Amino acid sequence: VHLMESGGGLVQAGGSLRLSCAASGDIFSIDDMGWYRQAPGKQRDLVAGITAGGRTTNYADSVKGRFTISRDNANNTMYLEMNSLKPADTAVYYCNAVYSETGRFLEVWGQGTLVIVSS
Repeated sequence: VHLMESGGGLVQAGGSLRLSCAASGDIFSIDDMGWYRQAPGKQRDLVAGITAGGRTTNYADSVKGRFTISRDNANNTMYLEMNSLKPADTAVYYCNAVYSETGRFLEVWGQGTLVIVSS
């Protein structure tokens, strides 16, 4: 399984961005997915997660009400809609997927996409 993010960029505070994460490979083995972010000098933290069928989602408190995670399994893509962006949202955003292989659960990361929110 391979993941590739896109959609990052520079945006002013209050603006919006939509990140995409395209999955390839053995996509039928993919289970839960999520978006994480890592700001300079900080650890990588969960932003939002979504279950395999897309019915259950969870969000970090800092993004609740502003970000929306979704997935389109027919097109092997996960999204993160980000609204009311703040400078504190500046980070590299990574997508993550848990998948099964030979009876084990493994995880894979994308290469990351940079989001910069200017004040």
